[in-house]
Amino acid sequence: MLLNFVDLKQKEVINIVDGKKLGYPEDFIFDSENTKIKSFTIPTPTKTFSFKKSEPKVVNLDDIFLIGQDVILVNLPTMAVKTV
Repeated sequence: MLLNFVDLKQKEVINIVDGKKLGYPEDFIFDSENTKIKSFTIPTPTKTFSFKKSEPKVVNLDDIFLIGQDVILVNLPTMAVKTV
């Protein structure tokens, strides 16, 4: 199955460990040596009246459990989702 960036950005990311919806992929991080995607980022929700910009969450491709028609299921322990 071939996917492009537009297809991936439209799939909701869900953690299978706790069932939480993490959001949608925003940006992709490449490994310049072998020209492959290394990870992707998901924007962190901000509070309504907060002026502080929140850091996005980073999900490594090794943590992807399944890419479905509408979702990307990831296997992340609750503390494994880190910010950039």
